[in-house]
Amino acid sequence: MELKKKILIVDDEVDFLEVIKTRFLANNYQVITASTGEEALQKFDKENPNALLLDIMMPGLDGLSVLEKIRSKNKHIPVFITTAFSSEERFRTANKLNATGFILKTDNLKEQVANITEAAFRI
Repeated sequence: MELKKKILIVDDEVDFLEVIKTRFLANNYQVITASTGEEALQKFDKENPNALLLDIMMPGLDGLSVLEKIRSKNKHIPVFITTAFSSEERFRTANKLNATGFILKTDNLKEQVANITEAAFRI
């Protein structure tokens, strides 16, 4: 039996976290969640996920800081940045940190799950 792919979803908005978690569970993923940047880094180290979905704006340690710390540990893991607000400056910073892609929270989640699957788990 093939092992389930593991995704770490990080977002301080509980409703969004639950919706996206449900989508990935329905697509046969193992899902780990975190609601803060600090918790995300702990779970990243402990769980060794195959990919991350990371909110850019969170209180405390924001998504860009988390991305920077993750890139210092793993330069190749797919990290998708989620945001409700587009900011050119934040997108540029995330690109410099080699974010895999960006997802606006208003986007079609079914399509985004397919895009993440393709980018995160191709061999």
